[in-house]
Amino acid sequence: MLHKYDLRLSALAASYASGAFTPRQLLSQLREQALALNPEFNLFIHVLSDAELEPYLAALEGRDPADLPLYGVPFAIKDNIDLAGIPTTAACPAFAYVPQQSATLVEQLIALGAVPVGKTNLDQFATGLNGTRSPYGACRNSVHPDYPSGGSSAGSSLAVALGVASFALGTDTAGSGRVPAALNNLVGLKASKGLLSTAGVVPACRTLDCTTFFTATAAEASHLLALTARLDPRDAYSRANPQWNDASAFGRPHAGFRFGVPRQLEFFGCTESPALFAQAVDYLRELGGEPVEIDFAPFLEAARLLYEGPWVAERYSVAGELIEQQPDAVLPVIQEVLRKAPGATAVEAFRAQYRLQALKAICDQLMAELDCVLTPAYPRPVTLAELAAEPVKRNADLGWYTNFMNLLDYAAVAVPSAFMGNGLPWGVTLFGRAFTDQWLLGLADALQRLHGLPLAGERQFNSPAPLNLARNDRARVVVCGAHLDGLVLNWQLRNRGARLLRKTTTAAAYRLYALAGGPPQRPGLQRVAADGVAIEVEVWELPSAELGSFLTGIPAPLGLGKVELADGSWETSFICESYALKSAEDISRYGGWRAYLAR
Repeated sequence: MLHKYDLRLSALAASYASGAFTPRQLLSQLREQALALNPEFNLFIHVLSDAELEPYLAALEGRDPADLPLYGVPFAIKDNIDLAGIPTTAACPAFAYVPQQSATLVEQLIALGAVPVGKTNLDQFATGLNGTRSPYGACRNSVHPDYPSGGSSAGSSLAVALGVASFALGTDTAGSGRVPAALNNLVGLKASKGLLSTAGVVPACRTLDCTTFFTATAAEASHLLALTARLDPRDAYSRANPQWNDASAFGRPHAGFRFGVPRQLEFFGCTESPALFAQAVDYLRELGGEPVEIDFAPFLEAARLLYEGPWVAERYSVAGELIEQQPDAVLPVIQEVLRKAPGATAVEAFRAQYRLQALKAICDQLMAELDCVLTPAYPRPVTLAELAAEPVKRNADLGWYTNFMNLLDYAAVAVPSAFMGNGLPWGVTLFGRAFTDQWLLGLADALQRLHGLPLAGERQFNSPAPLNLARNDRARVVVCGAHLDGLVLNWQLRNRGARLLRKTTTAAAYRLYALAGGPPQRPGLQRVAADGVAIEVEVWELPSAELGSFLTGIPAPLGLGKVELADGSWETSFICESYALKSAEDISRYGGWRAYLAR
């Protein structure tokens, strides 16, 4: 009889610490489970043998589990990502090779103590969103046998959903890390381009590719991202992770966050999805969000460029030579997708880039006013029978809300949101500006906890919700004087791209002073132990990258510190050094700088 193992990261850490079982015992059983599931689900191309597992297990023996953040954690690897000594096939046997070195991300995870279970099935050359385009067999859904797993990271999603891996690696160029997540009740993190190394990954579109995580919860994805988001000299497209996007940025969403909702919603005739999406909007409202209707046309136009434009030629640069030399080695549907690629010209490529840049400018302007955008993860599910009848069209339907993401350089998280009437998982995508990954994961975590859906692999939440507020690429600054909206120094905020969030007051614990000198006249705010009053203030938000120049321009005796607001929150604000108050006028009786100026 098989033992029931809890594969949550926190649960495994506790079990190993207590000596309840060993990584060797766990991996032995998971290997058996994987082999037993494979005939039905085709989730693995290669399950590691006992001999192939041995080096990883032996490396953990004698180690203190507390010294390795992922000690003994089983994970699966999409088979377009290298694992040293194991063939990488990209779901094309004629293309297969045996790498001498693992992909950078795989090396990172193994160094942290994780153990690979096997290489997972995928749509050939990662070209597809359904999971049926593989000579190693079609991947069916983990919940409903009439539906696909989603792809191209098909087997990776199934490995987590079916309980044979704690997490899995996938890739995402057009939605391959999000569509299968939504179809299998998982979180799919498509981090900002370059945040997770793609060194050792077979390219689909090298300029767009992202390596992804599949997890049961957003909190686990946050933990994995924090451990592995590193600049990689092996990857020319690698980008450093800004400090505002580190582990401490994961938290609960702040009240009043603004999320975009597309004006143009498409569900391709699905009768359930519109109501499920409306429910998701209500969930975000309940979490304190403010929905903002946005024009989605430029995002959709950018999406069409991926397959209708010259980017198919980038895909062809990987598989094209094999298609020309051994056409039978590549599936007909993949050849059909890439059919136009050899005729693409440099002129067309540049024209498409110009159009994409124009669309990005429009989309970025919309995104600058929002914290994120909410969309369905897919418009409607398609059945295996529909895919067989119309493989290209139905595959394209699944990518309606995903294909633009990497072209426009946004971060995205697919998160479970509901189950359809037939039991099929249904999800939404939260996407935002590049390097807002941890903020998005914090919102995804809050959404998961709010709706309380069962987690994949029969897991349960066992950790409390984060206490700290989530952080993104924007910094909040509270102003109380010349920087107030419309006053003499407000331009210093607006010229840095700041926007006014709200007008409020401090807690009733402050005194306000008019400082000597000027022009311009400036106030000084001081917290006091007694006789404090509430002072009128405004909360502004500006790009974190602009905060440094704003700070260095603040003259003495003013500076930035923390101020308590009327709602009990603490925000960064102007404060004043006490020495300057000796020659200042106490103007607290006016309740704010505007009232003082209007006296």
